[in-house]
Amino acid sequence: MKALITGASSGIGLDMARYLATKKCELILVARNKNKLEEIQEQLPTKVTIVIADLSNEQRVKDLCLLTKKENIDILINNAGLGDFGPLTNTDLNKDLELINTNIKAVHILTKSLVKDMEKRNTETYILNVASSAAFQPGPLMSTYYATKSYIYQLTEALFYEEKKKKTKVNISVLCPGPVATNFNKVAGVKFSIKPLRSTYVARYAIDKMFEKKMLIIPGFKMKCAKFFSRFLSDKMLLRITYRIQKRKSN
Repeated sequence: MKALITGASSGIGLDMARYLATKKCELILVARNKNKLEEIQEQLPTKVTIVIADLSNEQRVKDLCLLTKKENIDILINNAGLGDFGPLTNTDLNKDLELINTNIKAVHILTKSLVKDMEKRNTETYILNVASSAAFQPGPLMSTYYATKSYIYQLTEALFYEEKKKKTKVNISVLCPGPVATNFNKVAGVKFSIKPLRSTYVARYAIDKMFEKKMLIIPGFKMKCAKFFSRFLSDKMLLRITYRIQKRKSN
């Protein structure tokens, strides 16, 4: 099998690449950091192609789509994502747009392009979009990030149902983890208010559940409970709780 992974130079994306390499998957790894990708290429015990791309650039995403048409991708993992912290009126507009382009536009373009190719091939294929537990509610103080992850969650679940109704062999999953121990919190400028899960655990869990054709993948018992009990709370109560959680991240 051949897998395309975005955001593959660190964190969950890198751990997914390492895990798939143990399963003898060929890999196409996409990220902005050339040096890191070259190091990973040398370390992994499988065929690895690296693509240096800034996925906030729409043309680079479209170029990546053209490349994949020749590769017969069996697994697409849209993992690349950005975050930011602060009231919407305080965050930088250009950074907001970069976040939206990476978290939404790039995922939308790649998913739409590859799902069409996968349908035509009529073989067992997989798309795994990485969202977040942030997808389940609005997020004061990280409003743009939460909104982008909600988009990915809603889009992926809708696509899952469409593919099932068409009876294709394209299996669609969305990963919604809570806090994970990666560089994300440093880049976003936050501190987690609860103990994060190990990236290696989340990556393996997600890949295993993807191959089991599970639609919604939530690693960790705490996040599963949070998702279940949140349905009994009003929108205003969720906003209050989320704001307090977010506020602690800045302390």
